[in-house]
Amino acid sequence: MIKVIQIATLSDNYSYIIIDAVSKLTACIDPSVSGTIVNFLEKNCLTLNYIINTHHHNDHVGGNLELKKKYNCKIIGNFKDQERIPEIDIKLKDNEIFKLGESEFKVIDTPGHTIGHVCYYFSEDKVLFSGDTLFSLGCGRLFEGSAIQMVESLKKLRLLPGETKIYCGHEYTQSNANFAIHLSPKNNKLKEKVIKIEKTRKKKLSTIPSLIEEEVLLNPFMNFDNVNYIKEIGLENVNDYENFKKIRVMKDEF
Repeated sequence: MIKVIQIATLSDNYSYIIIDAVSKLTACIDPSVSGTIVNFLEKNCLTLNYIINTHHHNDHVGGNLELKKKYNCKIIGNFKDQERIPEIDIKLKDNEIFKLGESEFKVIDTPGHTIGHVCYYFSEDKVLFSGDTLFSLGCGRLFEGSAIQMVESLKKLRLLPGETKIYCGHEYTQSNANFAIHLSPKNNKLKEKVIKIEKTRKKKLSTIPSLIEEEVLLNPFMNFDNVNYIKEIGLENVNDYENFKKIRVMKDEF
């Protein structure tokens, strides 16, 4: 079992400290900066054993070098991204299992946002660290990958248990919610979700984690193959990839 601590960094990033309950081994998911992470660790009398990166963008790996220098921790990432993740030590592949003390996670290859993007799934805890692949009510922009790749990545994540908690890389939820309700203004469950999000953000609190079951139901980017949804938002049902591509363009231009 792991304990997850969410740490807000930069303007809208989230890094995560995870602690194995038995061994107390500690890892940081996607440290965008080092200072905020160090402050938390020192305040809580913790060291850092691992850094785990979902992809190579600087707002997810910016703290790697300083943290490794201070704690001599090992850096974990996708072997496909070994040339782009600073100081990577442990290069994992799709479906590979890694043990963090008595806890373990599986690597899920999720290209789309970047070619080398991966997510990390702790099955015992039903926790997914999704980086910039899946957000609450959204998904990552296609900076390197294709619509085909992102659709296949999202299909993988849809198969996870509905109660899986999604810890993503950014606080984009309110913007994503505005887009979702724009597309589907009569969806009562989405209306309830939007109201909850607005109240949460007014208090300057985090909307993360969300749940897989919520995303499957309400996230526009999880409904590229839902014929009724595609019709509702005014698109012609072509195929999964073209449907997704059109929704992605609509969001980018929203």
